[in-house]
Amino acid sequence: MLGQMLGQGGVIHFLPPPDSMARQINKLIARTVDVLTKPGRHSDGGGLYLSITKAGARRWVFLYRWQGKPTEMGLGSAAKGKVSLARARELASEARSLLASGISPLAEKRAAQSAVASVTSFGEVANSYLEAMSPQWRNAKHRAQWVMTLTHYAEPLRATDISAITTDDVVAVLKPLWTQIPETAERLRGRIEAVLDSAKAQGLRSGENPARWRGHLALILPKRQRLTRGHHAALPYRNIPAFIKRLRQSDSIAALALEFCMLTAARTNEVLGANWQEINPKLKIWVIPADRMKAGKEHRIPLSPRAMAILRSLRAAKTSPFVFEGNKPKQPLSSMAMAMQLRRLGRTDITVHGFRSSFRDWVWEETEFPHELAEQALAHTIQNKAEAAYRRGDALERRRAMMNAWANFCQRNPGA
Repeated sequence: MLGQMLGQGGVIHFLPPPDSMARQINKLIARTVDVLTKPGRHSDGGGLYLSITKAGARRWVFLYRWQGKPTEMGLGSAAKGKVSLARARELASEARSLLASGISPLAEKRAAQSAVASVTSFGEVANSYLEAMSPQWRNAKHRAQWVMTLTHYAEPLRATDISAITTDDVVAVLKPLWTQIPETAERLRGRIEAVLDSAKAQGLRSGENPARWRGHLALILPKRQRLTRGHHAALPYRNIPAFIKRLRQSDSIAALALEFCMLTAARTNEVLGANWQEINPKLKIWVIPADRMKAGKEHRIPLSPRAMAILRSLRAAKTSPFVFEGNKPKQPLSSMAMAMQLRRLGRTDITVHGFRSSFRDWVWEETEFPHELAEQALAHTIQNKAEAAYRRGDALERRRAMMNAWANFCQRNPGA
């Protein structure tokens, strides 16, 4: 049934006579494959079979003889949406071609799988680099920044063979961030360059580093504009109520994250990395650990009624440890999610970080709350060392009154 058997040098392989090929292959039709349920092997000819177990599992197999022994090679699942009849025939044809050349298809498949298994990915090298270099970093916050960039931002590279990463791969990761969050993008580029240099030193890749700036990426990406520290494009605080009203017309996770970010005057990464263990619903406090804060110091944020309402709406459907879940399982929203939400609202003239300035301007111009209280809400480092040494508390309840007043202002009727 499998056609004529020819022997070459003691090796026996399948080779059907050319004039009988037409009637020996392509016996099945797609409709038949879909409805077949009888356990056993159903021949399509030429060594290709649809195999169905008693439990109903379906897969494609290729049967042949090699060195006198019956051999079976799996070609993949035949379940709906997996390997189609047409694709199974292509794989069987490739197997027959190998046999005609005196090569065992199963041995070739195992060799290919072994080659794939031996590949060292960017993610593996990055993890080793983080472990090796972390003792030299000044604090846990610095290490967390490296981990964040090399896992979250560099995620598209992590599964890629370290030896195969090209300039195009690096640019594809950097380009979406380059003009939106240029400082982060530049740090990311430097850290990718360091990982690739480490791989070269270990003999895992050769040639020029595709993440190098001078004389390479400098000719592809625009030189980033150096911004004066703290001058992010901000929405005038008087326009916040109207903006919030429009923002609430969207029920997306990104819109909720952006509103929560505004209500808490927190930074983008602090909001995106928020997890449920940091939230104390009874005390209505969000406690951000030191290793997630820019200053490397724990920060407590009192939560207004509206901020708590946002959290309750998300907790009811949570499937992840992160408060603001992304599209990938157990991962937070993308670093660009809130910026993209601004774009969808047509606001390319402002930044997410700028809402912190809006909050500070509101405190200064509209309230009697002291400037120092606003600075504590923004988790700014106290520049005066003597003052910093004597200030031990964080004025949580005084800040609660301020954040509740801010939330009330944000959701008042526009123009009121």
